[in-house]
Amino acid sequence: MNTIIKRRVSREVKVGEIRVGGNAPIVVQSMTNTDTADIDKTIEQVVALSKAGSEIVRITVNTAEAAQSVPIIVKELRRQSCYTPLVGDFHFNGHKLLTEFPDCAKALDKYRINPGNVGRGSKKDEQFATLIELAIRYEKPIRIGVNWGSLDQDMLARFMDENATTANPLSIEELTRKALVASALESAHMAQRLGLQENNIILSCKVSGVQDLIHVYRDLAARCDYPLHLGLTEAGMGSKGIVASSAAMGILLQEGIGDTIRVSLTPEPKGDRTLEVRVAQELLQTMGLRAFTPMVTACPGCGRTTSTYFQELASDIQEFLRNSMPLWKTQYKGVENLHVAVMGCVVNGPGESKLANIGISLPGSGERPVAPVYVDGEKTVTLKGDNIADEFKAIVTDYIKRKYQ
Repeated sequence: MNTIIKRRVSREVKVGEIRVGGNAPIVVQSMTNTDTADIDKTIEQVVALSKAGSEIVRITVNTAEAAQSVPIIVKELRRQSCYTPLVGDFHFNGHKLLTEFPDCAKALDKYRINPGNVGRGSKKDEQFATLIELAIRYEKPIRIGVNWGSLDQDMLARFMDENATTANPLSIEELTRKALVASALESAHMAQRLGLQENNIILSCKVSGVQDLIHVYRDLAARCDYPLHLGLTEAGMGSKGIVASSAAMGILLQEGIGDTIRVSLTPEPKGDRTLEVRVAQELLQTMGLRAFTPMVTACPGCGRTTSTYFQELASDIQEFLRNSMPLWKTQYKGVENLHVAVMGCVVNGPGESKLANIGISLPGSGERPVAPVYVDGEKTVTLKGDNIADEFKAIVTDYIKRKYQ
């Protein structure tokens, strides 16, 4: 997809068969919220996330039972033709689990290491070194993922002591942001000194505040060429989490910062985990950075559109396009770039419809009960009656078959 956004230059890292950084497309990532020791539920959720479009999936590896389950999960995923790379998320005991369960270490495609949770005191460097040595042994890339809520306290204390002696001390917020970036970079440099190649390292510095995330990633991007995993941690539920993530990441993506992204939404009780994947895809697509599924333009409605018919048709068409994509993308190259407009009245309906590949302008209140359809800017047919939705879907399907051969 054409875009005027110039990406920051970074190294390329391979995660399984997925390219991250370099000139590769920005990658959508997600994470399961199942107990990894529950093999069936974890497999089910990984498959669902993968089908939704998650290109990398992270799973929790926190117990011996979870570590033992990983190779079984990977084997079954491959049997189901799911080849999405799996990342092991390690905190506190990763050095032990990867050492004691080599099949787990081999089966994972990447390790996520949090420097703040590797260990304390004299054990910290030793346990970090063990993780890096295992990554080297099994030829796995790592993500050094620093988090606002689990920042290395020894490093923060060091920064606070130094800050106290300066003429113009930083605020606690500024100091914490500085420590986050330093933790990520120092850990990456240590990993390289231990022998890990720089093209096997991805960095992240996650915070929960929009302005903090922007400050941290601008600083991090200016100081290294490692690929950056972008995400607002603990973004929240529903519209708040979506808005906060989009506001923070949208600014950074516009500046060319970010090689993988995750939208960390808190799901509603028994909610759909795949929502975070759809939001990430829609963020990238609406910014013109990638295309995943045909986009639908629809008006918000006003006093001219007292009927809910156009709303129902817009929802129906959007669901139809998304549900059809798994098959379409294997048959019709470029179909993800299709633009469809479903408009509610004569004010903007014809104009928006002409600008889309295919558009329909439904009658508003008091207008003639007809719906002109535009294909590539030209009016081709006028629909009316009770079967407008099915007839319009048929027009869309026919257009796809002709246009994207």
